[in-house]
Amino acid sequence: MPSPRNNDATPSVFKHLDWTTVFIYLAMVIAGVISIYAASYDFDEASMFSFDEFSGKQIRWIGLGLVLGLVVLLSDARMYETYAYPVYVLCLVVLLVTPFLAHDIKGSRSWLSIGPMSLQPAEFAKVATALALAKLFSGYNFLLNAKLTNYVRALLIILVPVVLILLQNETGSALAYMSLFLVLYREGMSGLILFAAVLAVVIFVVAVKFSAAAFMGVPAGEFCILVLVMLIIVGMVFVYDRRLELPRNLLIWFGGTLLIEWILWGLCGIQLPGMALLLGTIGVACVYIAVEAVKRHRPKLFIAVCTAVLAVGFMFSVNLAFNKLQPHQQKRILVVLGIVEDLRDAGYNVNQSKIAIGSGGLTGKGFLNGTQTKLKYVPEQHTDFIYCTIGEEEGFMGSMAVIILYLALVLKVIAIAERQPRPFGRVYAYCVASYFIFHFCINIGMVIGLCPVIGIPLPFFSYGGSSLWGFTLLLFILLRIDAARKQYN
Repeated sequence: MPSPRNNDATPSVFKHLDWTTVFIYLAMVIAGVISIYAASYDFDEASMFSFDEFSGKQIRWIGLGLVLGLVVLLSDARMYETYAYPVYVLCLVVLLVTPFLAHDIKGSRSWLSIGPMSLQPAEFAKVATALALAKLFSGYNFLLNAKLTNYVRALLIILVPVVLILLQNETGSALAYMSLFLVLYREGMSGLILFAAVLAVVIFVVAVKFSAAAFMGVPAGEFCILVLVMLIIVGMVFVYDRRLELPRNLLIWFGGTLLIEWILWGLCGIQLPGMALLLGTIGVACVYIAVEAVKRHRPKLFIAVCTAVLAVGFMFSVNLAFNKLQPHQQKRILVVLGIVEDLRDAGYNVNQSKIAIGSGGLTGKGFLNGTQTKLKYVPEQHTDFIYCTIGEEEGFMGSMAVIILYLALVLKVIAIAERQPRPFGRVYAYCVASYFIFHFCINIGMVIGLCPVIGIPLPFFSYGGSSLWGFTLLLFILLRIDAARKQYN
């Protein structure tokens, strides 16, 4: 354990505390309370501070959260690294028993009742997972790319809570943990893995959205995907070989084959087995690349072959994966992709939210003057859809102010991460940044119709004690670690 250079006294904590981040946090929670009051106000002139109102309850959560943050700041910074694994294991145990102890709330068993309070363990498990991942990377001579087992250990820390939360039927909370793959990328994970993840999303979206239409006897979605695979093959071969001959030959092969197939199908009316021909074209190209890789001693060319094989295989599994989703999840995806227009059911929330935000204009309708909000057209407008209240009452200017606040917070957390002298602080800080980026992007994306509705709160703005406490713990533990960065070797 690193030894302190000087006395870890309380005054030094506040002396070295990043007060800019604290002020951003306070601005967010205050703006959140005001937004919650506006979202739940129903013309009865109730006080914002009344504990009968959602805003009053949120103020109580904030007060307790500030006490919790103060306790964190006054604690020994070394404690979080020392007890990272025990806290992580304890959280896993709580997640494991939650489905058996929790009540069914809208099909989810993720809330534990503790006296008059209900807490969601998944929110606090984010903190434990971030600490455990940071502890792993702070191990002696630990390097992610040093050996395969290091990847396995990191993935287990991330994926075990994901599985346990999925058992609670909480898909949204489980997906938040997947943002930690950004941390692995920062710590040396190959960019190919992120590229594969993005490619998988593109394949899934294109295959689902364009499955109904057909082109040259092939579903339009699958045709577009196979052409995309051809382009990716050419691009990867160029990157890994740096010689024009091989990618040029591939372009001639792909382009010529597609042109001949189009002429025979479209102009001559010859009914060809389109799918078989496209797959055969890619297959021949892969064999050609493999032969050239062996001949030229370019093993990296096999990455292009593997990418093509995996992409095609994933394309054929999209329908199977989509059918595994719950009916309401399928409908939400279809609504977002514009395939289904269900304004009375799956698309109702998003449609009303977009109406509310659009009606706000540049400067908004004014505080407590939002008609969509006051007439309760948007369900869950004080929790997951709080951003639509801001858009309606404060307009584009208010919406941008919220975005700027989040950008400032994320950039500040990243700056804190980069100035950490030890891997533990750096990795933990990037975990915090990843959580915030995911929640911020997905929540606003689903409110304006760019993402499916998956029940992701907007940190510090959405009503809820578990979310507020979880993110407060994440942020204040980071501030405590950062304040002690000059005290340890």
